[in-house]
Amino acid sequence: MTDGSATVVVIGGGQSGLSAAYHLQRRGLDFVVLDAAPAPGGAWQHRWESLRMATVNGIFDLPGLAKPPLDEAEPSRTAVPRYFAEFERAFAPPILRPVRVTAVRRAGPDLVVETDRGRWTTRAVINATGTWTNPVRPHYPGQETFRGLQLHTSDYVSAGQFAGLRVAVVGGGISALQLLEEISRVAKTFWYTRREPYFRTDGFEPEVAGRETIAKVMADVEAGRPTGSVVSYTGLAWTSYALEAKRRGVLERRPMFTAIEPLGVREADGTLTTVDAIVWATGFKAALAHLDPLGLRNEAGGIRVIGTQVADEPRVHLVGFGPSQSTVGANRAGREAVSAIARHLSRVDEASAAAAPGTGQEPFRLWP
Repeated sequence: MTDGSATVVVIGGGQSGLSAAYHLQRRGLDFVVLDAAPAPGGAWQHRWESLRMATVNGIFDLPGLAKPPLDEAEPSRTAVPRYFAEFERAFAPPILRPVRVTAVRRAGPDLVVETDRGRWTTRAVINATGTWTNPVRPHYPGQETFRGLQLHTSDYVSAGQFAGLRVAVVGGGISALQLLEEISRVAKTFWYTRREPYFRTDGFEPEVAGRETIAKVMADVEAGRPTGSVVSYTGLAWTSYALEAKRRGVLERRPMFTAIEPLGVREADGTLTTVDAIVWATGFKAALAHLDPLGLRNEAGGIRVIGTQVADEPRVHLVGFGPSQSTVGANRAGREAVSAIARHLSRVDEASAAAAPGTGQEPFRLWP
């Protein structure tokens, strides 16, 4: 691929990116989607084999194309990518893949998007890279000496690889509970979390909890504070897999171990628990390293966002970030980002026209 240009560059071809593409098409804006994955489906194509549609947290329709009836027994790693591929066939957005974005930089009134297959000059960027490619991998003393298997949720395939083993499952989120319940069917498990897990007992209602969570996350991103995990805002619900784990006596949380040794983990009380494997179900953070050349982060490491727009950079919008990490939030964020970019470009064009030679005004400059 050679260098190119587009009015808007969308980085990422998952649900957020496809939503943005749909609304860009409807407005007639010139754009391109750069997706690092080799095929449609976003992060869903990488989920573990046993994650069925019955246990995912809900997949909302992409704009303009209702999802077909989905078999609850089908793995999400095949069902959702098939739906995304059908969307791409229906609307044929300009998607290039696999293209990995390495950096975004300012170039006067434009932005330059650098990739492993060339450079793109653009007037605005919609970042829709999600979190899957940025797993959180904590480090503990002695970790490199461990003789057993260590893997993150992003590497997990199925419980079969742990059959008959002693397995430490680390993490207090939804995925940690799912993996704990599943692995405990074939292995001896030990569950570790940094904090005591909080299970809601107030009659969990997804819609109400969703609105509450969005409000809390929105407050954080608008203040420029780094956001936490979903569970840190919502608490844990007594799902079918959580109840099953409790019924079988495996939902026994231990305080985090203090160190890792060749044959196991050193408990908070100083004892050694031997384990054959450690599963780090420790979540993900937004994959935004390619935006670092823009200097968007504040002293706390957060990025202040208003709506979807980076507060100090009107040419950059983040979708699938903060309050729009959910699938329904991603759809809304795609529409909001495109509307805001259209307004911004219109203002810039009007100001440039007004400052054109012969008007007696100074030329318009977006940046000094």
